[in-house]
Amino acid sequence: MTKTLSPPARVDIVGVPMDLGASRRGVDMGPSAIRYAKLHEKLESLGIATIVDHGNLHVPIRESAAWEDSSAKYFKVIDEVCTQLAAIVESAVISGGLPIVLGGDHSIAMGTLAGLTRARGAPPGLVWVDAHADINSPTSSATGNVHGMPLYFALRNGFAQAERTVQIGLRDVDPAEKQLLREFGVTAFTMSDIDKVGVRQVMEAARAIAGAQDHPIHVSFDMDAIDPSEAPGTGTPVKGGLSYREAHLVMEMLYDGGQLGSLEMVEINPIFDDRNQTASLAVGLVCSALGKSIL
Repeated sequence: MTKTLSPPARVDIVGVPMDLGASRRGVDMGPSAIRYAKLHEKLESLGIATIVDHGNLHVPIRESAAWEDSSAKYFKVIDEVCTQLAAIVESAVISGGLPIVLGGDHSIAMGTLAGLTRARGAPPGLVWVDAHADINSPTSSATGNVHGMPLYFALRNGFAQAERTVQIGLRDVDPAEKQLLREFGVTAFTMSDIDKVGVRQVMEAARAIAGAQDHPIHVSFDMDAIDPSEAPGTGTPVKGGLSYREAHLVMEMLYDGGQLGSLEMVEINPIFDDRNQTASLAVGLVCSALGKSIL
């Protein structure tokens, strides 16, 4: 039987202006850039009846935060913010909302996934769209930047399951991460895979893996997955990424699958952007994931 799809009745938005996980500064302005790109108005145009915006979490600036451990810089502060985020995400799900988390750097995914797992009693299926694997451990990371580690911590702490985790768009993976991907058993589709078989086949496989046994799917979307020609406003751009249409098709197919339960958009850096182009694209992608169609 074909599912009758419609946009969610309620969405819960929370911003996490986190830049402690990255080397380049500026992604802390990402939540404001996304809201400035008319996120609320676009969601209302989809017919979403209830939009609850929880504002932005307080994130200490690095001048006031302790570095502590060079292998995982600012981890204690990042973990404290993620604990707050988890509580908001958990409450949103229990209240019937679909959480939309606005980053900030990708370290915030640890909090999002923790909250989803606690609310539902099991980790969500996970579609991780990113140029980078973000599965370094503190001992394997060459930089100590936590935004390169959130998937490692989520898997290790039980807030994600490797057999229901799919990475899409990889094209800049550290040697140690390649080994960790194999050890954990995460399914990964590189840009080479997408070149060979196309986004449709990749997404059909991703939905089958992440959504197995009708589990809700969380999509964690790093804007550097998209080619810098379309999304220049990121801190770690890599050439050869998803095109504008490929990125939208990823989100459209997640909506069409009928199992999308939450999403986050991260790593938008307005300092490197062109007239808020990247944040506007992020809003468009959110809308595609929630039911916007061409006809």
